[in-house]
Amino acid sequence: MKIAQVAPLAESVPPRYYGGTERVVAYLVEELVALGHDVTLFASGDSRTSARLRPVVAQALRLSNDCVDPLAHSILMLEQVFACRHEFDVIHFHVDYLHFPLSRRIPVAQLTTLHGRLDIPDLPPIFREFREMPVVSISHSQRQPLAFANWAGTVYNGVPAQLLPFNPRGGDYLAFLGRISPEKRVDRAIEIAGRAGMPLRIAAKVDPADRDYFEAHIRHLLALPHVEYLGEIGETDKAEFLGNAAGLLFPIDWPEPFGLVMAEAMACGTPVIAYRHGSVPEIVDHRVNGFIVTDIADAVEAVAQLSTIDRAACRATFETRFSARRMALDYLTLYENCLTTDQDVAGIPA
Repeated sequence: MKIAQVAPLAESVPPRYYGGTERVVAYLVEELVALGHDVTLFASGDSRTSARLRPVVAQALRLSNDCVDPLAHSILMLEQVFACRHEFDVIHFHVDYLHFPLSRRIPVAQLTTLHGRLDIPDLPPIFREFREMPVVSISHSQRQPLAFANWAGTVYNGVPAQLLPFNPRGGDYLAFLGRISPEKRVDRAIEIAGRAGMPLRIAAKVDPADRDYFEAHIRHLLALPHVEYLGEIGETDKAEFLGNAAGLLFPIDWPEPFGLVMAEAMACGTPVIAYRHGSVPEIVDHRVNGFIVTDIADAVEAVAQLSTIDRAACRATFETRFSARRMALDYLTLYENCLTTDQDVAGIPA
């Protein structure tokens, strides 16, 4: 099958550091190529891929000093995609709804994975207007604000099985990995670790939009004796960081669409302690690969019970449900469906 993957331009594919969507696109592309498909990736020129790369900009826009208007580059990319649309059997978009007007006027076999939060009041009018557009959710919970949309299915994100090796022993610290932002609640992670009497290692980026929050609410907490702040780490550092942890803290305060770090931790055998929001109940099996908690006290109690979780069971969950190969096969089902019928099918039934 000839498949086009259209990635955001903010980060390279895969990203050098943090970047969930671009990382998932990279994993999907590599698995599709390994399965023998002809894949073309539209992305920034500093992307690294086994597919045919069609660079739209030389460098990821987040790292570029020359980019003033990111939207201009994305519009140019869409023009390039549709200009060569006849080269592909199916086009898979990862750029939200940006292409919808073109897709309506220039019919192509296509679908769109929505990677972000959908509980935003600006979105329903867009998806009601373009309700014929086939879209894919990355968890069932993600769909709820736009239940009326044309959902083709749900495909959970996946990680290459060989990327994060299983660590059967773990270590003596708790880990927090991701972004420092109000919804990710690193402040909760710091309090949980402190009350549990365990060290906390934080590997996280601070986006410009969250800089004021970081300075006002978080920076002083990083000086606490049980906290070690590592800053933003790359993909090659994750195996050691997550694999040597006793547990991953995921104390979110928002409807998380998926939460790739939970799957990454499980790949290493590291159990997850997560608040019951968004996709968490779909990812974490309580007392099997981690704990679902509702408050600080619950989380502290879960830390004390981490040793009761079989780390091999965490890895087994990952291999069965959150591998990149499983993700690619589920998407292939959707691609084939795009080419044959309008029936709603997916790797996970809608």
